[in-house]
Amino acid sequence: MLCEMVVNFASPSSFTNAAESCIVLTMLRNRTAWILFGLLAGLFGLLLVWPILNVVSGGFYVNGRWTAEYLLGVFKNPVYAEGLFNSLRLAVGSTLLACLFSIPLAWLAHTYAFRGQKVFAALVLVPMVLPPFVGAIGLTQILGPYGALNALLGCGPVNWLGESRYLSVIVLQALAFYPIIYLNVSAALANIDPALHEAAQNLGAGAWRIFWRVTFPLVMPGLFAGCTLVFIACFTELGTPLMLNYTRCASVQVYDELKEISGSPFPYALVTVVLCCSAALYALSKWAFGGKAYAMQAKATVQHKPKAAGGLAGLLLALPFLIVTLLALMPHLGVILTSVSVPGSWYRSALPQQFTGANYAEALGHDMTLAAIRNSLVFSSLAVAFNMTVGIAVAWVIVRSRIRLRGLLDGLAMIPLAVPGLVMAFGFISISGTLAAAPWVKAHPALANLLDIRVNPTLFLVVAYAVRRMPYMVRAATAGLQQTSVSLEEASANLGASPFVTLRRVTLPLITANLIAGALLAFAFSMLEVSDSLMLAQKIEYYPITKTIFELFQLMGIGRFLAAALGVWAMVFLCVTIVGCSLMLGKKLGALFRA
Repeated sequence: MLCEMVVNFASPSSFTNAAESCIVLTMLRNRTAWILFGLLAGLFGLLLVWPILNVVSGGFYVNGRWTAEYLLGVFKNPVYAEGLFNSLRLAVGSTLLACLFSIPLAWLAHTYAFRGQKVFAALVLVPMVLPPFVGAIGLTQILGPYGALNALLGCGPVNWLGESRYLSVIVLQALAFYPIIYLNVSAALANIDPALHEAAQNLGAGAWRIFWRVTFPLVMPGLFAGCTLVFIACFTELGTPLMLNYTRCASVQVYDELKEISGSPFPYALVTVVLCCSAALYALSKWAFGGKAYAMQAKATVQHKPKAAGGLAGLLLALPFLIVTLLALMPHLGVILTSVSVPGSWYRSALPQQFTGANYAEALGHDMTLAAIRNSLVFSSLAVAFNMTVGIAVAWVIVRSRIRLRGLLDGLAMIPLAVPGLVMAFGFISISGTLAAAPWVKAHPALANLLDIRVNPTLFLVVAYAVRRMPYMVRAATAGLQQTSVSLEEASANLGASPFVTLRRVTLPLITANLIAGALLAFAFSMLEVSDSLMLAQKIEYYPITKTIFELFQLMGIGRFLAAALGVWAMVFLCVTIVGCSLMLGKKLGALFRA
């Protein structure tokens, strides 16, 4: 730190002034940190803790008394119990399948160098450019009874998706979320000192023994973090089961219970159970791996060099990437082909019989889609502006201050990773109902319209998007500050610059790349947020893109094709975003998807 340098190297005549300057800077930083901590803690309490407590209390506090009757009733009700069990099955199956896809690929990419590796590494991230529920459009077109696969095989109307649709849901979710595990495992492998592997080889350990006794334990924290995020996402995923008509799961049951939110405690109890399951898993991951760090050198003693593989060996190494990529691209290919086919021309045939680009023009020109694009842009932009401001403040307190409670603030900022989107959405709906019924709100019509989600959901959609994507912004800003020396800020302060000027002229320019990457990810995933959009947007004039895609898919005739075209536009947008973030952050991109 600059203060220490000044104290160590200053002349005796200036020693006292330098020491006093350091003390003043430290006191100023701590005072600012405490002020920010109070403001940010209050903000998180209002926008994050309050909705969660509102949901929990709605299931426990009924008719003026505390009771566990309705919470226990969730498990006694065979419909709810089956829904929870099915959601658990979906999450377990999807996570295991995602691990099967991601772990071998990450290990091969880290261990070997082969032709086309960079291309395949980029294609691995492609599933992130399409929400899984949009991929359901393409999957049903390919694997349905009268879809492309049956036509290609020349067999009868076999329903490859199955009657229960369980297998199709876990396959689609695994193909959509496995990049999160891949990114975490790749980042964990990159952090391993190659000297450890060399030491194990020198002691006579074989390849498999080195993997299980050295590599795997070092990778476990990153692997478990990625699996936790995927498990929670699949456990509470709403769009995919809805699109595939898999209604016997907890998320769809919560969605169906929205109409009874003001009349029955059971929806609150069901959401509380979902929340407890997600929070318990997240807490387990943090307890098991959050503080575990195996000792390694601060800097690798040797540089990792992947083994070069050419010829037949290179082709064999590329084969797993090719297989997984083709599987992952199948829903995307189905969506693209559906978007360019003339309605009714893709029936009992391997490919559409007639192609057209009119669906894209219609998707952008349709009144419903134009309003949806405009709404998503407005909601997401406001959410990112909020995230940028709050995220920088949180990161500054975490990295630059030494106050004892900064870890608590970090934990609050990461809570949205453990809280499912449908829980937050349900909480905001409950809060809206409470506020809209308050006499002091009814006395002001403009305020009543703003706080009534049934009239105008803009405020709650913006807040929901911002809260859900806050971890990305906080992690990006934190990484930037950790890589930037504090001595530059202290030098600015010693020259008389105010904290705001130092932030604007020194700190922000140095972490611009991290902030842009975090903002792009937050914006892109807000644009394609599913659970919050489906639950909070209840009036057609406020539908965002994902809600519009879902509603179009339900329409007879051209609706499915317009939904596919709109999904392709969303795919292109998110693809550009993720490629840009990957170029700016490289392997550090995985840190944004870490619990």
